[in-house]
Amino acid sequence: MTMLDRRLHAYRPDLAEAGLEGKVEASRFVEGAAARVALPVAALRPEPDLARGIDTELLLGEDVSVFDRADGWCWVKAVSDGYVGYLKAEALSQIGPAPTHIVTVQRTFLYPEPELRKPHRAILSMGSRVHVAGEAEVRGNHYVVLTDGTAIFARHVQPIGALEGADYVGIAARFLETPYLWGGRSGLGIDCSGLVQLAMLMTGRQAPRDADMQAAGLGEPIDRSEIRRGDLVFWKGHVAIFEDPQTILHANGHSMTVARENFEAAVERIGSLYQRPTGYRRPFS
Repeated sequence: MTMLDRRLHAYRPDLAEAGLEGKVEASRFVEGAAARVALPVAALRPEPDLARGIDTELLLGEDVSVFDRADGWCWVKAVSDGYVGYLKAEALSQIGPAPTHIVTVQRTFLYPEPELRKPHRAILSMGSRVHVAGEAEVRGNHYVVLTDGTAIFARHVQPIGALEGADYVGIAARFLETPYLWGGRSGLGIDCSGLVQLAMLMTGRQAPRDADMQAAGLGEPIDRSEIRRGDLVFWKGHVAIFEDPQTILHANGHSMTVARENFEAAVERIGSLYQRPTGYRRPFS
């Protein structure tokens, strides 16, 4: 049987997703049950073990297919990018009303009611999806109100799809100085490929999750001499976005933040540890 990438294909000796029947060996094949992320940020791990590092994160309102539930864990596949892994069971809820709005600022507060003086209940990242049931204005501040009565400052959300076709580089720049987090994919902490993926997602574009996946198939390869705003540069295990032909934006372990850096200076600095860039790609023509 074929060996498939475990990050994108749900299969174990005892269980596999139905679409893999005939392609992998498993005792049982199942269709996934629909569920939705109910926490602000949910860590997706390669094993059901809190001691394991995270592969990626899912945000409030994102949908998953659940293949198995056991011992407080769910084995899932993210609908948005097909990533497979384990979430704590409390991170998920049943599918409710479809999200109508998406958080468009780096971070925002979720209040128990439309009142900024109340203690906030949670911090939501850009990319979080919510169902707006109504609106409220309190002392001149405009809020959107969710189905459970909680509220978000109205200017921090937009209808889903409102940013389609926008400049994803400008969205990525909103994350400047966000802490670097291996596997992170939120305004609370983000890694290099997570920055690329989330910024593109906000503008209605799909991108694979990990840097090696992006290097292998996101857009088309180009030459260094062709670089323009929005192109990508790859090192082994790392990706950065060109803000212009001389400047990159990237989440990196050197500054431990999302940073703006001169490209040639970055090449020299990174080259002393990880060699030269492995390639350049244009994600959208």
